[in-house]
Amino acid sequence: MSSTRYGMAEWFGHSFRGLSDVDVGRLSVAAEAPPVDAVGQRSGKPPCPFQVGTPCAKPGGVCSIRPYGEGPAGRLGAPMGEPVITCPKRFEEDQLLVRWLSEIVGFDLATAMVAREVPFMRSTSTGKPAGKIDLVVGHASGDALTWYGLEIQAVYFSGEGMNREFARLRDRPERPQFPSANRRPDWRSSSAKRLMPQLQVKVPTLRRWGAKLAVAVDAPFFDALGGPSASPSRDLSDGDIIWLVPRLVPDEKGRHRLTRGHWEVLTLEDSSDKLLAADTISRNDFETTLRGKLQPIG
Repeated sequence: MSSTRYGMAEWFGHSFRGLSDVDVGRLSVAAEAPPVDAVGQRSGKPPCPFQVGTPCAKPGGVCSIRPYGEGPAGRLGAPMGEPVITCPKRFEEDQLLVRWLSEIVGFDLATAMVAREVPFMRSTSTGKPAGKIDLVVGHASGDALTWYGLEIQAVYFSGEGMNREFARLRDRPERPQFPSANRRPDWRSSSAKRLMPQLQVKVPTLRRWGAKLAVAVDAPFFDALGGPSASPSRDLSDGDIIWLVPRLVPDEKGRHRLTRGHWEVLTLEDSSDKLLAADTISRNDFETTLRGKLQPIG
């Protein structure tokens, strides 16, 4: 029975399976290059195709991952699922999110504006910014200012890092191999441990200000949280959070494009329930796993 493991879907903005042997060798060297050189400049990193004039800042350059089957002789087989975004900058393709949000809230795209990393909190000891909103989409008319915050959450993955894969590709770029280790998207860490605390801090304040927050996660992430509501609302007055759920779709050339998907409005409370949802395993299953992990203390 063939196995399935997660490997690279996009690497430095390129669809991994569409790369030439020359490109694989070149990018494997770039992936292992230090983030900065001796004088503090970015070293050996290709430009990020989703930001203007900015080198890739993601360690290893992996934009997204996806599950693959195992091919003959240990080679990389066919994809077994859609890509999962692991770099937040991947969401910035063609400003899709800010344009989408602007249309949802009724802003004229000709006059809508965007601000990045707007300070939201400050340290009580230093007075310096201690927290920021990723993006703010706004519209100004005279003294009137209307705006919506936008938080972006990519997915962490658990398991061994990608360094071994980069070394294998550097040595044998002509033979992309089946991933050498088990990895998987860590939905729990990405949602309950990372995203939910952000929402619990920011949404109550924005609620008092009469403002709303949008949150962008990709489709596999949202599906892991339970997917769309049974009767999703698109009435902005029905909740505190506008969930934007884009997905990566291949075009006719095999490249992945960020596209609009589902969106809905939820309260903070319903969003928290979604982020915290998990099934408790049985005691028997827990103790079976425990017996396999127990080791002598001495």
